[in-house]
Amino acid sequence: MTASGGDSIHASAVLVGDRAVLIRGPSGSGKSRLAFDLILAGRAGQIPAAMLVGDDRVYLEAAQGHLLVRPARELAGLIEIRGLGIRRCDFAEPAAVGLVVDLAAADAERMPVPDALAITVCGVIIPRIPVSSAFQPFSMVAAALCTQPSEDCSKGIGNHIRTTIATR
Repeated sequence: MTASGGDSIHASAVLVGDRAVLIRGPSGSGKSRLAFDLILAGRAGQIPAAMLVGDDRVYLEAAQGHLLVRPARELAGLIEIRGLGIRRCDFAEPAAVGLVVDLAAADAERMPVPDALAITVCGVIIPRIPVSSAFQPFSMVAAALCTQPSEDCSKGIGNHIRTTIATR
């Protein structure tokens, strides 16, 4: 534990609507890029309104069954934009995490097993998207934020394409 009331981790987070997207991954994997893409998509109306929580280092803590994220005090309101450097923007704190995105995830697959789509962080189970380093994460995250899994999938995994005139 730290003076900020939680564990510090190397990650970025963006508040989208009323839940934060926690973005984890190794250095250079695109955490800041995805965070800024989400902020821009929120401004464009492609996803619910989005605001930076923190970039590069955030604090996590469990409280009343929720995982809360807040920025590191010294980095609050700062985001790295590759090619421009460190930029200032509005930020929110604290925020309840509703989705974890793991960039450069070793278990990323085209059709992930159900166990890969959730993770326990600080004792709280959170939906998760594992993303391969060969794939751009924005479309996957936007789809997770704006769509619901199909309940009538014949394969029982909730994301199978239905028969159409093109597949008959």
